[in-house]
Amino acid sequence: MNFAMLHPADQIMMMMERIYGYGMTTTSGGNLSILDDNGAIWITPAGVDKGSLSRKDIVCVQPDGTVVGNYKPSSEFPFHELIYRSRKDIKAVLHAHPPALVAFSIVRQTPNIYLLPGVKQICGEVGMAEYGLPGSAQLGERIASVFERGFNTVMLENHGIVVGGENLFKAFMAFETLEFCARLQIKANRIGEPVTLTKEQIEQSGCKKHPDMEEFAPSRFGSREREARREMCALIHRAYDQKLFTSTQGTFSQRLEGRSFLITPCDKDRKYLEADDIVRIDDGRKEAGKIPSRSVLLHQSIYEKHPHIESIVIAHPPNIMAFAATKEPFDSRTIPESYILLRNIPKLPFGAPFLQPQAVADVFRPDTPIAMVENDCVIVTGSGLLNAFDRLEVAEYSSKAVISSKCLGEIIPIDRPQIAELERAFNL
Repeated sequence: MNFAMLHPADQIMMMMERIYGYGMTTTSGGNLSILDDNGAIWITPAGVDKGSLSRKDIVCVQPDGTVVGNYKPSSEFPFHELIYRSRKDIKAVLHAHPPALVAFSIVRQTPNIYLLPGVKQICGEVGMAEYGLPGSAQLGERIASVFERGFNTVMLENHGIVVGGENLFKAFMAFETLEFCARLQIKANRIGEPVTLTKEQIEQSGCKKHPDMEEFAPSRFGSREREARREMCALIHRAYDQKLFTSTQGTFSQRLEGRSFLITPCDKDRKYLEADDIVRIDDGRKEAGKIPSRSVLLHQSIYEKHPHIESIVIAHPPNIMAFAATKEPFDSRTIPESYILLRNIPKLPFGAPFLQPQAVADVFRPDTPIAMVENDCVIVTGSGLLNAFDRLEVAEYSSKAVISSKCLGEIIPIDRPQIAELERAFNL
């Protein structure tokens, strides 16, 4: 999908639908705007249900202040206008009230952007604007003053967040990434002390480069590959809707035959991924004109070492990542389904998948289908796409249950005789 060719009204409608559907704003909350090439500001209307917004509802404010549209512009229009005046490089502004970020705003803190690699690169440093009356010139001036200092992502005291970007989709990615980081930090705090990445680890992660791979032009696409591409996209979209992936994070791969497999591309929005975006790898070569996930060498190593593995998922869902971002171990002996599907879940050192893909590949055995990487990701293997996806869901939901149980009482795992019974019954 070429977002740059969409009309500003369509971009705003699409992003607001996405933000509302993802539970990151309310019917009356949040506003989006785009500054077009003619200096006009397209913005969400005041008093219109964000859950049923149409392109005809979007308001255009001309450079001379003339309002074109069926409604008044958002009451927060003043700060949108001031941000554009103060930062000529910003062409889109997003404001919303997602619960995790609101939680930080009411304790007047910014989320820790150093719990995971890549967050700082996407969001930049996060600023904080003093409280002001919503819709007031004072609030607009306070927000704009923080943007003037070079911040693109600004928390508002007792209010929410404002993000600016070169386009609305870049602003959304920063917004979504910081909201994810906030949820992760809250969950991690419930089970232990979050571990912040060191400066050296951040620099190490920033040095990750795409592996050099020769290209090839496929001569044919068999029916099995076509079906695998379709199924991958369906599950990637589901993973996004289930909040297991974000727009910028999450990788699927599927073995084909021989030394061939399919893998998610790099830097493509997961919500809109299409079959043609998927990258085929053949004998260490990549499909011409495409960029595979940076983790492609790890996937390749796992497939080469383990003929029983047909699919791999790498993801960063917040509940299981709460364990990856703390010293707390995750025990799968919670309910039978969790133990049957997850078994042993080792925690690997940060950077291992990138620096030592062969050693990481050795970890996966029938009794170890999943592993966590400190402050990075969870790696899930399976006998097929659905099996790997199921394991990812179970890992995330089991982690959520464990985190929730912390405030109820002592966790009592399934005991050794019960585990032995499960292993006999399910041939584990």
